[in-house]
Amino acid sequence: MVIDPLFWKDRKVFITGHTGFKGGWLSLWLKDLGAKVTGYALSPYSKKAFYTQASVNHSLAHNTFADIRNLETFKKEMQAAEPSIVIHLAAQPLVIDSYLDPVNSYSSNVMGTVNMFEAVRSTSSVKAVLNITTDKCYENNGQLLGYKENDPMGGHDPYSSSKACAELVSATYRKSFFHESKIALATARAGNVIGGGDWAKDRIIPDTMRAFVNNKKLLVRNPNSIRPWQHVLEPLFGYIILCQQLISKPDIYSGAWNFGPNEEDAKSVSVLADIMSNCWGANAQWEEDKGEHPHEANYLKLDCTKAKNILKWKPIWSLDHALVETVNWYKAFYNNEDMNKFSKNQIEKYTMHEPVL
Repeated sequence: MVIDPLFWKDRKVFITGHTGFKGGWLSLWLKDLGAKVTGYALSPYSKKAFYTQASVNHSLAHNTFADIRNLETFKKEMQAAEPSIVIHLAAQPLVIDSYLDPVNSYSSNVMGTVNMFEAVRSTSSVKAVLNITTDKCYENNGQLLGYKENDPMGGHDPYSSSKACAELVSATYRKSFFHESKIALATARAGNVIGGGDWAKDRIIPDTMRAFVNNKKLLVRNPNSIRPWQHVLEPLFGYIILCQQLISKPDIYSGAWNFGPNEEDAKSVSVLADIMSNCWGANAQWEEDKGEHPHEANYLKLDCTKAKNILKWKPIWSLDHALVETVNWYKAFYNNEDMNKFSKNQIEKYTMHEPVL
């Protein structure tokens, strides 16, 4: 599979969550491919947000700051945009926050998803929908093998549970409504995504950057936990080629898809912290945070055989290289460089390794 600029030229795409980390990167990429992107999301959470620093607003055909839980506004804006593809990224994305406010997590991640599908049902132009969930949607039993797309949904914490619910909602809408209306619907479950421009609290990369730039030791909650780390551009490439196939072959490509790193890049948090310290330099250090913390899964891997065999997608950047690119982004940010240009250059660098028509 390859990226086809002719497919994306002037194609109308509706992205929810475009002010977030992944949504901002995806908006930049699709604009460079020639797409007409409409964004629908809450306003950026800070002046540091990737959306602000990379001037994502310049990549948008239209921009709406609104809540996905507002169904009438959602419908109105999607109908006005007349997209052929909808990519749903808007969510409450943090495990820790889901413990602090579970109602917000469920209302955003479950009813927000329902509202998205209802907006799609009211918009005749839509031909394909991609709902982005998470690798944490699986019922984690601590198995050493990677989770496959047909493994049971579950979730110990409210965030994981809410995303499992979003997967079930997606399956129901696919069977109950979209099969008859010929709308392709896929869900994508990505690994622990890293990259420049993530400033969320209680995430290892932004926590690391905040500590190192202030010459402090990084405090790590669960150093032995193993996660499927991958650069943000890896799953985004998968989303782009999956959307192409959803339009051309909806019956084959509708369904669930895993996008994770190669097995050797599923590493412990301690290994990630070591690499980040070396990349940053300046005697950067970390230590374990001995305090009490809410439950998080200790071991998680994805089986991406389906994406590799059918979609012909595969990870390109190793974990070491992904972390170098990530640290370079933050160093450029702290050096007051043009982050729109820098981010686009990273996309171009990534696509040099990927076939493009």
